[in-house]
Amino acid sequence: MATQPTPLTAVVLAAGQGTRMKSARPKVLHELCGRPMLHYVVDAALAAGASDVVVVVGHGREEVSAALDKAFGAQGKKVRTALQAQQRGTGDAVRCAMPHIDATSEAILILCGDTPLLDPEQLTQLRGALDRAGDAPIAMLTAEVSDPTGYGRILRDASGRVIGIREHKDATAEERAITEVNPGVYLARSGFLGRALAGLTTDNAQGELYLTDIVAQAAKAGGAAAVVARDVGSLVGINDRAQLAAAEEVLHGRIADRLRKSGVTIRTNARIDAGVVVEPDAVIEHAVVLRGRTRVGAGARIDVGSVLTDVVVEAGASVKPYTVASQSSIGAGAQIGPFSHLRPESQIEADAHIGNFVETKKTVVRKGAKANHLAYLGDGDIGEGANVGAGTIFCNYDGFRKHRTEIGAGAFIGSDSQIVAPVKIGAGAYVATGTTVTRDVPDEALAIGRVKQENKEGYATRLKARLKDAAKK
Repeated sequence: MATQPTPLTAVVLAAGQGTRMKSARPKVLHELCGRPMLHYVVDAALAAGASDVVVVVGHGREEVSAALDKAFGAQGKKVRTALQAQQRGTGDAVRCAMPHIDATSEAILILCGDTPLLDPEQLTQLRGALDRAGDAPIAMLTAEVSDPTGYGRILRDASGRVIGIREHKDATAEERAITEVNPGVYLARSGFLGRALAGLTTDNAQGELYLTDIVAQAAKAGGAAAVVARDVGSLVGINDRAQLAAAEEVLHGRIADRLRKSGVTIRTNARIDAGVVVEPDAVIEHAVVLRGRTRVGAGARIDVGSVLTDVVVEAGASVKPYTVASQSSIGAGAQIGPFSHLRPESQIEADAHIGNFVETKKTVVRKGAKANHLAYLGDGDIGEGANVGAGTIFCNYDGFRKHRTEIGAGAFIGSDSQIVAPVKIGAGAYVATGTTVTRDVPDEALAIGRVKQENKEGYATRLKARLKDAAKK
């Protein structure tokens, strides 16, 4: 008969300052692929079967708590915080969490908030090891590394049983030669953990309450089950900017591999955030950056160097090289770029075209409408099939307020036109090249406003002669 998994709560240690990051921001809020590193740890705990998560906060606790509420608040009390007011070590941090743990939890999974690469499957294996360990009150991950500097060393007896952990600063030269280390992932039975924490002392090099000391207690109380991690890289902690960058590269690789397996083409050096959705048959070209809650539909193409933040790209759309867009939508079959800029609240509907060096902001470009060259379209509504010529500017700001421009379906706006909002240009209307529009234009009308052209015969010859004579003097 299969053993039923033990109900568990996860405790995530996230109270430290992280001085090596050299930042005013709490270390656990530094982002990888668009998300704070702490959120990856919480996700891993939940994916491994934790019924709830208690995050121990300290330095920057208001910021950390707010970030957790924003990301996990919809889950109610499933993710909550406990305060470690003074930094007295990892053992003290877990002590601070204990009053917040539900009495029904039979086991406590203890994780570090700076390990964003954690693999939920490895945590699940740890859970299975504890369930199979009989009287052993704790199970833990260990790892073999080539350079164990800074890690706690795993101590074993002659028979190979784990008997304790020695922190690097307290280790003898012989113990420092040990290459099996402690990555800081534990699963302990609740009753044992409470008793073991109560017995911790500060008799060590740092004068702190070491959580690692509970392993020696476990060895005397039934044993400590050790699971050697198969993927050491997933257990790496983040302490500085270099490690942050290296971990983010790993996450980018994981995201790209997952999307490729789902049928997406992703070229070299594309960077895709964790919250981005890309549907099958989409193509993400070299050096593309997709951020936030961007969604790319089936068969769409995002070309070289484009940067999209919180943008919806519908199926079959083409975003050409070096387009920048944020908080906007691009309809099915639409063409954007190259070198276009869609500022927030731009809505480009199906089959519309926004071309090179066109900027939009709070503007709807309706189905099939085109603005292919050199235009600023702010606070506007451009009707279906309308054409906006090169050099057109929506003059939407009077120095105090923004005003809207409305262009009807099928209208034609000639090049180098200035549309002074608020103004409406009717369906099928024409605006002549070089016109400044200051009044509404009726449907099917022609608006023309130019200075009268005058040709002065022979003027150029006389001017050149005068300039030549002046140069001789």
